[in-house]
Formats: sequence, C-alpha cells, structure tokens
Amino acid sequence: MKSYMAKPGETERKWYVVDAEGMVLGRLAAQVAMILRGKNKPTFTPNVDTGDYVIVVNCDKVVLTGKKSQQKYYRYHTGYVGGLKEVRYDKLMKTKPEFVVRKAVKGMLPKNSLGRQMITKLHVYAGAEHKHEAQKPEALKLK
Repeated sequence: MKSYMAKPGETERKWYVVDAEGMVLGRLAAQVAMILRGKNKPTFTPNVDTGDYVIVVNCDKVVLTGKKSQQKYYRYHTGYVGGLKEVRYDKLMKTKPEFVVRKAVKGMLPKNSLGRQMITKLHVYAGAEHKHEAQKPEALKLK
C-alpha cells in the first residue's frame, strides 16, 4: 500500500456557510479551523493546504460561556512607551464581532506561511447576508 500525498494544484475546494447564531466561540472556531485546514477530508496532507472555503454569518450572535464576556480582554500594544491597550470582549463584540471570530479561528491554525494562507479562505459577516452566492455554498451544520 502507498500513502496518498496531496499536491497543491489538485485539491478540490468547496464553499460552506456556517450560521454562528447561539454557538460558543471556541467550539465554533475549532470546527471552522478544522475545515479550513482540510482535516475533515481523507486527502488531508499536513504540508499542503487542502482545506475548503468557509463563510461565517451571524457572528454578532456568538456567545462566550461563563463570565468571559466581562473578564476576557483583547490586549494589543501601540508600539509607544506605555502603549498597552485593553478592550473587554463584550465591548469588542458590539463594535467588531467579525474581528473576534477571525482572531479565534486564526489562533487555532498553524503559525506559519501555511496558516496565513488558510486564513484567507475564511469570510466572516456580522449579519445574515453574505456576498458569495455565486460560489453556491453549502449550508454546514456544526455540533
């Protein structure tokens, strides 16, 4: 028997739509990252991007369990002295819900050029509408 190794040009990609309404952020991000990476396919190869495109809609209705929405902070540094900024996740969910979902998914992808290539296949929208009807995406029900 021989092992199958996928080549970059021969992978067939599908488009999926995921409705994030009422889903827990971490569980949603883990399952979306698995699809972006291609681990749900029998042709998965670790060093080749074999994943599919994912459209996440209703990301403004994603939930965090427990008291995380009041206790969890997004921290970043401006580059200046004393420039550490903090934004609480409940405030960030009101202003930029797409950023929260994208950051959670990106954190679950490989930290290399392959992971940067995989995150480009993720499309996140706060509302129920998206602009990818021409690709004929399939609705995907996550657990």
